[in-house]
Amino acid sequence: MNILTEPKIDAHCHVLEPSRFPYEENASYRPAGQEMGSAKYFQEVMACYEVKHALLVGPNSGYATDNRCLLDAIACAPHVFKGIAVVPNDISLEELQQFKAQGVIGVAFNPSLMGFDFYSNIEPLLKRLKQLDMWAQFQVEHNGLLDFLPMLSRVDVKMMVDHCGRPHLNADVSQPGFEALLALGREGRAVVKISGFAKFSQQGYPFVDTRVSVDALVRAFGLQNCVWASDWPYLKAPHRLDYGPMLRIYESMFNPQERHQLMWTSAKQHFGF
Repeated sequence: MNILTEPKIDAHCHVLEPSRFPYEENASYRPAGQEMGSAKYFQEVMACYEVKHALLVGPNSGYATDNRCLLDAIACAPHVFKGIAVVPNDISLEELQQFKAQGVIGVAFNPSLMGFDFYSNIEPLLKRLKQLDMWAQFQVEHNGLLDFLPMLSRVDVKMMVDHCGRPHLNADVSQPGFEALLALGREGRAVVKISGFAKFSQQGYPFVDTRVSVDALVRAFGLQNCVWASDWPYLKAPHRLDYGPMLRIYESMFNPQERHQLMWTSAKQHFGF
């Protein structure tokens, strides 16, 4: 077997189908062309690469808090998909329970796009997520994680960090935000997605400069608390990206046993597939 034929669970991808689920009228960014992809088409992609399950993440781009496309995908293939929704900060416990009943296992926070001030009032929401045993998923960059540490120290919610924490690769791994992420890993307080290299690499494919950060994360978190993700269909990608060549990067980073843990077992255990 090789990486293309090994069973996998994709822990971060999106579905965007504006022909059926139009974008928000005031959307600041409207994905188009290669950035779009329906759940039906994504299942074809998954079948080509032995991806058995996927965690769909509601995109801020286009849809914001409109989760209809996400929920439709899960409803059409509940044995294949689970979801992470984008919700208003003041969403009620009852509304979160309704999302959970429809296959949503957590909520996405995107301060790398929205900034910390937009999320400065989410501590009550984090408490509701903890009450329901749901995930709080953060996409931060550079030192953005530091702003959230006080409230995360007060609310021991299940926490997941996107795209390696998007460190600043012009600095070394001792930068404060990345050090804080590594500390969360050593303490067993979070799961990290080994993904999104194009979002923080200073180079193009195969993103060799990300390797130091990935190695540090694996040492701190252990592979049991790391998950693989494609980030398909690569919103705002600065270069052309394709599923197969991106998979090959992980083949060079991890041996078959490590890949099985990263790309299958960890996600299966954490997300209940």
